[in-house]
Amino acid sequence: MSFQGLLARVLQFFSLWLSSLCLFKLSCLRVLYLWSEPGGRAAAGERRLIGSPRKGHKSYLTSTMTDRFDCYYCRDNLHGKKYVMKEEKHVCTKCFNKLCANTCAECKRPIGADAKELHHKNRHWHEDCFRCAKCYKPLASEPFNARDDGKIMCGKCGSREDGNRCQGCYKVVLPGSKNVEYKNKVWHEECFTCFDCKQPIGSQSFLTKGEDIYCAPCHDRKFAKKCFHCKQPISSGGISYQDHPWHSECFVCHTCRKSLAGTRFTSHEDHVYCVDCFKADVAKKCNGCKNPITGFGHGTNVVNYEGFSWHEYCFNCKKCSLSLASKRFVINGDHIYCPDCAKKV
Repeated sequence: MSFQGLLARVLQFFSLWLSSLCLFKLSCLRVLYLWSEPGGRAAAGERRLIGSPRKGHKSYLTSTMTDRFDCYYCRDNLHGKKYVMKEEKHVCTKCFNKLCANTCAECKRPIGADAKELHHKNRHWHEDCFRCAKCYKPLASEPFNARDDGKIMCGKCGSREDGNRCQGCYKVVLPGSKNVEYKNKVWHEECFTCFDCKQPIGSQSFLTKGEDIYCAPCHDRKFAKKCFHCKQPISSGGISYQDHPWHSECFVCHTCRKSLAGTRFTSHEDHVYCVDCFKADVAKKCNGCKNPITGFGHGTNVVNYEGFSWHEYCFNCKKCSLSLASKRFVINGDHIYCPDCAKKV
């Protein structure tokens, strides 16, 4: 068989195949058309392919069923974008902030889609705005009191406003229960504890520092002044000398151990002495009258020269008794003279 004959047979076969394919498609179109008629087999709402015959060449249209995902307000496509569900509506963040956001009860500004929001009894707050109305403590993760006037308070401040609540646990103190009252405030007996050691104070004495309550030992350990002599806390009373605190019982004469509270005393080399012991054991002796130079009363001024000391009123010329304080003088033996008398000796 020649090449032309073989080519003619192939073309004839291809033509028959193409005609059969067209007839098959027409049959399928007829079936789909009948199914789309009322009473046909297609159920309501079922996705179906419907042919639309046209004059001349026949073609088929299909429904892609691609639902749009848009913002309820601005109709922006939300695919791949952040959005907020508001009353079962999809809303973009821009429209939410502008049209749907709740207003903060504290700062009166909108609470945006990206902000953390807290709500209580139909009121809304930014997380940072949800604070105690009195001490401004953040309350996002703390217990709080919502008062009738609309204020939000922490438990501590709320209990101060409401006198029948325990200042320790902020719970109501029931009438007849054991409690402690102090400065118009009330505690359950077991809640009235030392701020430092946390032990119940009960009927023991206590002291305060600011608004905190301490048992006496903890207060003394943390805040009491220490005695300059024994270094122990001074819980009450005491004496202050040269900016140092002392127990009254520690402020005694270094020599005779007599209490110096309320009496005259003096000090020497970090020790304190009563007047008698100071005169006898510590004070220098006047080179003139041989009496102690104590610094008390008359004769408090002292003249010192080459290891000798005088009361100012004793520093006189031996012969004429002229006072030589702040004047020229001459020493002859144990005596002092004015320059004129020294010439005559």
